[in-house]
Amino acid sequence: MILRTMTMEWTGDALKLLDQRKLPFVEEYVVCRTHVEVAKAIKDMVVRGAPAIGVAAAFGYVLGLREFTSGDLQEWMKNVKENLANTRPTAVNLFWALDRMERTLLGNLGKGREEILEILEGEALRMAREDIEVNKAIGRHGATLLKDGWTVLTHCNAGALATVDYGTALGVIRAAVESGKRIKVFADETRPYLQGARLTAWELSKDGIDVTVITDNMAGWLMKKGLINAVIVGADRIAINGDVANKIGTYTVAVLAKKHGIP
Repeated sequence: MILRTMTMEWTGDALKLLDQRKLPFVEEYVVCRTHVEVAKAIKDMVVRGAPAIGVAAAFGYVLGLREFTSGDLQEWMKNVKENLANTRPTAVNLFWALDRMERTLLGNLGKGREEILEILEGEALRMAREDIEVNKAIGRHGATLLKDGWTVLTHCNAGALATVDYGTALGVIRAAVESGKRIKVFADETRPYLQGARLTAWELSKDGIDVTVITDNMAGWLMKKGLINAVIVGADRIAINGDVANKIGTYTVAVLAKKHGIP
């Protein structure tokens, strides 16, 4: 059973992760054959974005079981989970994915190692496919809000690179373009880590979508000139009252959009 997307590839005995630290100038994959190598890749931001981190950790959990040779399986897998969980404390999908993998393991402890390994691999692949389907659903619904000929401002990266594939916020733009709408994008560079300049622009260009990188402090001027029709950003957290927490700089964009009457 294999998985191959822009962000990651699962070969059955290794997880290959696109090294996002080197984009947009170098396209290079980091090959992880142990759970410790997956943990390092998450911690070092080879892979980023909560959905992508969660699924990467799930495959890391599978690799952890592959490494097990003898002793107490539950204790070994507990350590595997802890090693992966300690990499990115703010990524909620990381803990959700590891808890799901642990529940799957505990529900199948009476079976042989190879059978458990196959079951865990299947669960990780299921998570990956679920993420892609959820992203495409977000895209289909969100695309109805964008009109043909609109120009969209983005902030940070909530695209295929932050997920298993397709993306959440950028999935809306992808779906709109796939439906035949002519959409242009201004991508905030998004300091200090430059996710917009390095990642959003790279992946949209890969898909042939018209994208222009702007400095973060240009957004207000473009809005004043009537050159932006909508703003789409990701969300690291959504509170029950609808408040959204996202990358630094999102608040400024939100205030500017409200001032200029831009959805």
